[in-house]
Amino acid sequence: MVRTKKVLKKSLKKTKVQAVEPIILQTLRGMKDILPSDQPYWDQVRRVTERLARDYGFFRMDTPIVEYANLFTRTIGEGTDIVEKEMYAFTTRGGDKVALRPELTAGNCRSYIQNGMSVFPKPVKIFSTGPVYRYDRPQEGRYREHYQANFDAYGEIDPILDAQVIQVAYRLIQNLGIKSVQIQVNSIGCPVCRKDYRNLLVNYLESKKAKLCQDCKRRSTVNPLRVLDCKEDKCSQVSASAPQSINHLCDECRTHFKVFLEYLDELDLPYIINPRLVRGLDYYTKTVFEIWSGAEDGKKHSLGGGGRYDGLIKSMGGEDTPAIGFAVGVERLILEMKRVQAKPYKAPRPRVFMAQLGNLAKRKSLKLFSELEKNGILVAESFGRGSLKSQLKVANKLGVDLTLILGQKETLDGTAIVKNMATGVQETVSVDKLVELIKKKLKADNVVVYHN
Repeated sequence: MVRTKKVLKKSLKKTKVQAVEPIILQTLRGMKDILPSDQPYWDQVRRVTERLARDYGFFRMDTPIVEYANLFTRTIGEGTDIVEKEMYAFTTRGGDKVALRPELTAGNCRSYIQNGMSVFPKPVKIFSTGPVYRYDRPQEGRYREHYQANFDAYGEIDPILDAQVIQVAYRLIQNLGIKSVQIQVNSIGCPVCRKDYRNLLVNYLESKKAKLCQDCKRRSTVNPLRVLDCKEDKCSQVSASAPQSINHLCDECRTHFKVFLEYLDELDLPYIINPRLVRGLDYYTKTVFEIWSGAEDGKKHSLGGGGRYDGLIKSMGGEDTPAIGFAVGVERLILEMKRVQAKPYKAPRPRVFMAQLGNLAKRKSLKLFSELEKNGILVAESFGRGSLKSQLKVANKLGVDLTLILGQKETLDGTAIVKNMATGVQETVSVDKLVELIKKKLKADNVVVYHN
């Protein structure tokens, strides 16, 4: 018994001396808080993208953040940077190999097949937004957790859809107040003509291998098209003289690209052909494009891009389904909005403030606040403040038109004081008539009632 007590005491001592791991009060590298001061920009992006999606016939779809890992390795490509370096992949307790989604298209295609959306009238247009995750070195406008708005259209091979999708991307950026925009386009062909072009490119890169960066030396055989997109100076010099995909298209791809450019001309969109544009994912075919902002100082910033992926759904086990889509980076859009001083969303501000004095008035004011809100009147309050003077200071700071004052007497009488903040005039009104009176006063001042 004595020995048992000694062992227990030793055990308790060991438990006490164990250091408690401190909470690290900062975000992980590459993660970021979206603070209230930035939310008006995010609200503006949300409003513009959702309105355009509705106007162009895109229906919203949300897919899980976590998917089976091979959904991405098989569709994006094992030789791509995303799969090789950037995926957040892990094994669950149940043994499933999963990953945080590095992009939205693969999940959307999985959902398209799983939910039998191939029977829908064509084209099937899908709009998605949400966070994506890439374990890459954080850079300006792209964090390890960043947000995308994604537009996809399934079931139509006609290049008119390519042009319309690019028109949506262009309109989105213009509607956010970013006026200086350049569209870069290219065609990387189909599996038929790309095979010969790939062999030609591999042979060319092999002859220039000594001049390539370490990543591109590996890419030159695994994923040679990615060499053309490398931003290293020495690789750019090599790719400048490389064979161009648009010079090696089959008849079908050449015709598709020609008609596509005619549609862009018809829409009067500001585009250039960039023969080095390939995009970084294996599933792209034919049309590829990127949207760049053109700042006055000559610096250009990539805002998003996309292209055709006609073979992706079939490769995943679905029907043979042509498709095209694009994604824009929300953080990059917001950075550009700030650069060009584009206006964020301006939320409707309250025109009425509610002040209360005493515990009984506090209880009654909660119900009155709810009644005003249900009738579409935006009301501000400061329920925790005790004195009328401190509450009126808040009302003045907010710049409201009217302040409702509930004290002990008013609460017992079933009334409220309505104070005009501009003139200082006060009147006592029955609570039963308060909503209609406030509506009349706000309309008289040309104030639109919230929700109406």
